[in-house]
Amino acid sequence: MKKADAQKQRESAIEYYNKANIVLTEKEKKNIEVADFGFNMVEKVGLQLVVYVNTERVCAKEMVLTPNQVCPEHRHVPTNGMEGKEETFRCRYGKVYLYTDSNDGKKGNKENISVPLPPTDVTVFNETVLHPGEQFTIMPGTLHWFASGNEGAVISEFSTRSTDETDWFTDKRIVRAPVEED
Repeated sequence: MKKADAQKQRESAIEYYNKANIVLTEKEKKNIEVADFGFNMVEKVGLQLVVYVNTERVCAKEMVLTPNQVCPEHRHVPTNGMEGKEETFRCRYGKVYLYTDSNDGKKGNKENISVPLPPTDVTVFNETVLHPGEQFTIMPGTLHWFASGNEGAVISEFSTRSTDETDWFTDKRIVRAPVEED
């Protein structure tokens, strides 16, 4: 991803944090991570995030999805003796369209989802729509992907230790660690 594109996404993310009344320090603003997952189309497939804390036991993040942006399907796998991340998403602004597999193994029906299919491989379509103030907990190992609608979304994440660099993505083309080039 070009540095200029990443900077544009950071500036957009700051606007969304402001809309959600989330106050960031100047250092946090400069350190907003922009993930394009290796697709080089961050406005469609990507995520902007700030990590407040990530210890051996807990993690807290603020994430932004710009309008119609998708975070690709993945699961949090066991890593370094941990069973995988348990995370709770709480919508702060906009709408979050969250897709998961279900406890009974059913994948849902892609014809019934509210957002366009992303340009990445996805296999689960059980839809939960989160409005501001609503939240959903994703248990370790659960396949999930999420998207925003036309107005974008801000999501707070509260979880066990985050080891996102070891996440298992359905689409094998995905590169989790962002790389910025001139």
